[in-house]
Amino acid sequence: MLYGRKDQEVSKTIIPTFATVEETHGLPKYKLNQYTIPASVAKQMISDELDSEGNARQNLATFCQTYMEEEAEILMAETMDKNAIDKSEYPRTTELENRCVNMIADLWHASSDYLGTSTIGSSEACMLGGMALKFHFLEKAKQKGVDLKGKKLNLIISSGYQVCWEKFCIYWDIELREVPLSKNKLSLDISKLENYIDEYTIGIVGILGITYTGKYDNIKELDAFVEEYNKKNKTSLKIHVDAASGGFYAPFIEPELVWDFRLKNVVSINASGHKYGLVYPGIGWVMWRDRKFVPKCLIFEVNYLGGKLPTMSINFSRSASSIVGQYYNFIRYGFEGYYHIHQRTHRVAEFIIREIEETGLFTVINDASHLPVLCYTLKNNNEQKWDLYDLSDRLRMYGWQVPTYPLPKCLENIIVQRIVCRADLGMNLAIAFIEDFNTCIKELNNATIIGNKDDRLKENYGFTH
Repeated sequence: MLYGRKDQEVSKTIIPTFATVEETHGLPKYKLNQYTIPASVAKQMISDELDSEGNARQNLATFCQTYMEEEAEILMAETMDKNAIDKSEYPRTTELENRCVNMIADLWHASSDYLGTSTIGSSEACMLGGMALKFHFLEKAKQKGVDLKGKKLNLIISSGYQVCWEKFCIYWDIELREVPLSKNKLSLDISKLENYIDEYTIGIVGILGITYTGKYDNIKELDAFVEEYNKKNKTSLKIHVDAASGGFYAPFIEPELVWDFRLKNVVSINASGHKYGLVYPGIGWVMWRDRKFVPKCLIFEVNYLGGKLPTMSINFSRSASSIVGQYYNFIRYGFEGYYHIHQRTHRVAEFIIREIEETGLFTVINDASHLPVLCYTLKNNNEQKWDLYDLSDRLRMYGWQVPTYPLPKCLENIIVQRIVCRADLGMNLAIAFIEDFNTCIKELNNATIIGNKDDRLKENYGFTH
């Protein structure tokens, strides 16, 4: 979101808290106050403003973790002042990051010469993965004497991509070639890929957990396609797996699912530690199966932090607390712990979608067959006087945030709702949600909805049913 001056304000001041001297004076909202105020007053004022945002545990829109153990929170608070980029100043923190990279490499079946790093979430990790694809492609093109003057490189992905890939292509002057989803194929349609590939394709992105629906692309089938394509065309197409959601879920719940570095043409993978890695935002990870896929031009040596060190992150300074939180979870839970936590989450997801199906009002698009992400649409019913937007609004009255939105290009006329089940959504809370969900439906059935559905769609998205 972009921010700027607000001209239409009821008040341009904020009033300090009760029974204090400061209560008699307003503080400006959009410029610095002239004088200091007590820490307790500042803290209470901000707490009061944030109270209206609701309970993060009831936010079923976000994939991001909203709960960690107290011990982890203490460790993270104690390390907030450490700058993760200062490797020589904080060698033990650097070692914890290194251990995490090695644990993740083992989890994803990397070779012995892998390379990886922490990032601020999967957006930065995707940027690094995409940059490596681009510069590796340019290195090979130069070696082969390929003239790229006036040519624009391209990247292939399904239209269900997360917005970070659009950002990557704009920032680094890449053409984003979207393979459209269809009603019969709500993941990457591999049968259509040849229509999008040419000699300037830097790579193909497979998604292990599409943001819109939670579905997985078939990475194993994609790898087989790339292998055959490379043989026939004497090219060297590569795969990056955007496993922002599935990277820390599939290895524990579906270890038999082959999607990672066990596949020959998967050269890099990213995942979000703050999703099913169970850490607060924001921590991500990116791995390469072999360091040869990371061009040296992307690794920078800096010597002004107290020692010579390599770095390849887009971001520079950031707190080490999220790295420490990730390491805590890894040693605290281990493989067995992650398995049991994710299994409980999966059972919660299965319970919720079963209850939603029993209403008879919804068509399920994703039933947590892989990720515990539920996606459904409202059945066509001419007698229905409300839609999913109305249901979202009604649920919000009970504190629940459940997003309603159209599917991507070519499927914009399909309006869906999505529920992300996280480790912090226990069965008791899930039962409370279903009770409120059914109550909201009864209330909507008994209410008169003012306005036309198509008018609302046109106003919000520029189209109608």
